[in-house]
Formats: sequence, C-alpha cells, structure tokens
Amino acid sequence: RPPQEEEEVAEVGWQEKLFSQFEVDLYRNESACQTPLDRQYHEEILKLEKAGGRKNYRIFTYTDHDRFTNLEEHCQKVTDSDHEVPSYLAERMANVRRRRQDRRPIEASSLKSKIITWEPTEEFIKNNHVINTPVQTMYIMGDLGPYGKLGHREYEHVLCTIKVDSNGVITVKPDFTGTKGAYRIELDGEKREVWKYTIEDVSVQVQPGEEEREQCVFRDLYGRHKEYLSGLVGSEFEMTLPGTLRLFVNGEIVSAQGYEYDNLYVSFFLELPNQWSSPAFQQLSGVTQTCATKMVGWDNVAYFCYPFTLEMFFTPGDESEDSLPQWPVLYFEVLSLDFWQRYRVEGYGSLVLPASPGVHVLTIPTWRPVELGTVAELRRFFIGGSPELEDISYVRIPSAFKGERLSRFGFRTETTGSVTFRLYCLQQSKAFLETSALRQRMQSVLDRLGGFRQQSSVYSVLEAFQRARRRMQEARESLPQDLISTSASTA
Repeated sequence: RPPQEEEEVAEVGWQEKLFSQFEVDLYRNESACQTPLDRQYHEEILKLEKAGGRKNYRIFTYTDHDRFTNLEEHCQKVTDSDHEVPSYLAERMANVRRRRQDRRPIEASSLKSKIITWEPTEEFIKNNHVINTPVQTMYIMGDLGPYGKLGHREYEHVLCTIKVDSNGVITVKPDFTGTKGAYRIELDGEKREVWKYTIEDVSVQVQPGEEEREQCVFRDLYGRHKEYLSGLVGSEFEMTLPGTLRLFVNGEIVSAQGYEYDNLYVSFFLELPNQWSSPAFQQLSGVTQTCATKMVGWDNVAYFCYPFTLEMFFTPGDESEDSLPQWPVLYFEVLSLDFWQRYRVEGYGSLVLPASPGVHVLTIPTWRPVELGTVAELRRFFIGGSPELEDISYVRIPSAFKGERLSRFGFRTETTGSVTFRLYCLQQSKAFLETSALRQRMQSVLDRLGGFRQQSSVYSVLEAFQRARRRMQEARESLPQDLISTSASTA
C-alpha cells in the first residue's frame, strides 16, 4: 500500500555514487556489463545487497564518468527547434567538462620557439577558439515515478548540478535553499503530482585554528595585492584642493566637411579665463596633419582623427556670488594648403568646453572674413592668401576687450563648412565625495561653475535680462525730466 507522504533525506558527498533502481536492475546482471566502470558498479551493487541493500530509493547521483553525464552535456540544444543541427562551436561548448584529452603535453623548448603560429590550419583554429577549462560535473537526481514503479528513465529528473573547475570554483545549480522556500517539480500524468525538495550544505565546519590561518593567508594576499596596486598608481597622485575642480578632456578632431578647397588642416588653441590654470607641461595648442578630402554624399569630407589631451584647474576666487564663471574656450582655424604651397583661410570657429562630464560629439560651423569685389577672389584663387584675423579670439569676445560694447558693424563674413569634435570629459573635485553632509556645498560649487546642463540657459537668461535692463535705462534717459519727476510724484 503506497504511503500517504513519501519523504527521503540523503547526504551526498562530492563524486559519491548512489545507485538508482534502474542501475541496480541493469548492473545486477553481469552480462550487461561492458566497460570496466560497469563491472566495478556490478561488484559494488553485489556488496550493497550483501550488506542489506541500498538506503536511498528516490535520490541517486550520476558522477563525472557516468554515461548520463556525457549524454546530458552533448545533447543540450541551443534553440527550441525540433530540426536543430548543432554547429561545431555548439558541440564543443556543450562538453563543459573539457578535460584536454585531445592535447598532448608541450615541451618547454617547443613552446618558446612556437609562440606564434604563422600558418594555422583550419582544425587548429577551431580547437583554439573554444574555451578549454577542465570542469568536473556531478548530478543529483530524483526518481519521481509512482509508488512501486521505480527504475523508469522517463521519471528521472535533475535535482541539482554541481561543477568544479580547475581553479577551484564550485558551482551549484540551483543554489542552496537556505531561507528560501523549497523547489517544486510538477509532473504531468494521470495524477498531477507536486514534489518539493530542499538543498542544504552539510559540510563539516572549519576548525577555529584552520579558519584563523586561512584569514591570515587572505590578509597577506590582499596586502600584497594592495601594495601591487599602490606601486602601479605611485605616490605622486595629486588630489584636488577643497573647492577646486580638475577638468580632463580627451578630445579628438574627427573631421571637417563642406569647405571649398582640398588638403585641409586645423590649427587650435585653448583660452583659459580667469580662475582657470593648467600644469606647466600642458600644451594648450596644436596643429593637425594635412588631410585630403573625399566625397561623402554631397560634401567633401576630410577625416583627421587627431587626438589631443587637455588638463586644467578651476579655483574659485573672491568674486561675488552673482558673477558667473567662464568656461575654457577652444578656438580653431581651418586652412587649406595645395600643391603649390598656397594656403587659404577656410574658416574660424570656437567651442566652449562642455560643463557636464561624459562623451560629447559636437559639430561646430565656421565662417571666414571676405572682401568685396572680384580682385580679392581672383587673388585667393591664383596666388592664395585671404583676409585673416589678427586675434583669433575675435571669433567670440576678444580676451583683451575691456569696453562695454563690441561692434562688428561693417565686418563682412561668409559661412563655410563645419568641424566635428568628439570630447571625453572627466571632472574631479572633493565636493563630489560627500553626498549627504556636503550636499549643499556641492550644489554651491556646481552653481558657481555655471551648472552642468543649465549653464547655457542661465547664460541666455542673464544676457536677455541685461539687454532689457539697458533698454529700460536708455528709454528712461531719453524721457524729459519733468515727465520723470511727475510720474515719480504720482507713484
């Protein structure tokens, strides 16, 4: 009579063999044993029967050398298609044990002499492009057949898979239950049965002395690794002062497109406003190589891919809180140089370094000054040369300008092409370390730096306010004095 509730507990060691009812019935007959492993199992089963039989009924194991392990590893499908044909890579990766059986030991002399295989064969490429880490596998199985019908292969289910690689990493799938609930297996049949099982680690606890020795080994290992990392970093690692900002820019002049002449090159320099500085070794200017253009779509494009690195510091001064600090500006000039050594100015442009860290891809349009008349264009075409800026900072507001108004009336320009930059910006500041205690301070530092994403909007709002204020003052000054005094007294 079947019991109402079946419960079985088994303690399994690593690569410990527990026979199933199917294996007992199979290996009991000596004529069915073909391999030395089968005959070994036959002897072990006979010893078990003499000792009173096996204690496990539903829980059994498949070790690393069993047939099931080979079949389970080689028959895994990559997709759910019924007509799947596994590729060579899928077949090799399915063999997760990878015991290096097909590799011969290599002598030290031959290893040193053949570091590079100049003419690899196709078989050599296939074998060396597959991960080949030796792994031992063990399966803990469950025979979930109906009561009295144990030993049928269709009722065998994998309860747990344990793998150990050559590096000593143990993988248990599924994980130990611990505080989680028991795992469930639902069977579809005449009676919908639900089996629950738990997996627990019952290994012998480490003795206090051995655990202390292990901790000492770990501490020594971690200390050596820390010293190794410290040696890589060095002791000259600079830290920023409180309140200062360190800005790194790894930039690239990607391309220039839309210009009139060929063989382009770009000359650039960085202007540091007040409160900004750079190390003595930092080079703040550069010139790219001359690059020929090619037709891409409707434009002639010159691909420079010219890298440059910038490092600078921002130190807050004693200025009022209302003043908005300026960010460094990158000025650049695009020129062309032909076969006859005639150079022409193709365009001027400027770029304000991004205030937010990260990757920025910016395309900056350029312009060049022009002269009226045909003679200037003929001179530009035949002998080269064209109007140039004496101070390239005139592209924006010249650094030497101290007046109230900058007039460009009568200055004629022509729109030319554009230059594409890719900038990788990194910011370092002690204000970024604390997020709770120094949150207000960090926000003030960011605000003094002009904000990140709101900097452009703040600039535009302040400029619009200043323009409106100047207009109101000019309108007030143009009014008669008696009208102003009358309106003031009425108010």
